[in-house]
Amino acid sequence: MSEVRVWESPLVSVLMAVFNGHRYLPTAVQSVLGQTLRDIEFIIVDDGSTDDSPRILRRFCQKDARVRVLTRPNQGLTKSLNEGLRLVRGKYLARMDSDDICLPQRFEKQARFLDENPDHVAVGSRCMLIDPDGYPICEKRDLAPAHEQIDELLMKAKWPIVHPSVMMRTDAVKQIGGYDERYRTNQDHDLFLRLAEVGKLANLQEVLLLYRQHFQSVGFTKVVDQTNNVLKIVKAAHARRGLVFNEERPPDRIQILQPRDHRRNWAWSALAAGNLGTARRHALAVARSAPFARDSWRLVYCAMRGR
Repeated sequence: MSEVRVWESPLVSVLMAVFNGHRYLPTAVQSVLGQTLRDIEFIIVDDGSTDDSPRILRRFCQKDARVRVLTRPNQGLTKSLNEGLRLVRGKYLARMDSDDICLPQRFEKQARFLDENPDHVAVGSRCMLIDPDGYPICEKRDLAPAHEQIDELLMKAKWPIVHPSVMMRTDAVKQIGGYDERYRTNQDHDLFLRLAEVGKLANLQEVLLLYRQHFQSVGFTKVVDQTNNVLKIVKAAHARRGLVFNEERPPDRIQILQPRDHRRNWAWSALAAGNLGTARRHALAVARSAPFARDSWRLVYCAMRGR
């Protein structure tokens, strides 16, 4: 077992919840433990996993004393995060998901930003989207840098800050009551809007998180729930702030995409970003799944040509 110092009051508490995440879990955990900022505790809530995740977590606990694991029956992400929140001891609270990857200086740079900007309660970063196998797709393009833009977009039901990229002031998160357990999805959107009412939000303008896209993630499997919840959350924020919510505005049409559709989107996005290897992998997968579709072979042609 490697010797790792354990701090009574760590600067940063890292909070992760995992449910049957064994495929990506080791890489995600190691990216946290390998940060240049070592003054952390890592709280992981095992939300009733039935796969190999518990064994993986036990192994990390044995190797690194900074890892603390809470295991209990499945209750969903929101309740898991609140249970973990009750255990944190750090000045700052960093979120992390079990399928993503932190770049090594993420915590160091975000903690420095919060140290130097006491009026800010949360800071995210730019993110590189990666495919299920870790190949780069493109940077997430719609992340705003400053508080006013982030808050405006949140109020418009947009997605200008990424939950697992965020570091927050622990006292601010606890001040607003943590995550609202009425929301099984979009709990981050609600949290950010309430945090924006007690301080400022920001995004660092460099990539500090590799944000994995895959077919088992909430963003792919619970599209209808997410769309309905975000409208409820935005409406509640308007009410808290004494603003009129335009209920006559129809919600955006909910489009349920199939895996082939996602691969097509990844291929075009990777091609535009110059990630030709990723573009070609997914273009060929699309062609294999829809060999008689003209647009499939147009995608393959463009990917092989490189433009």
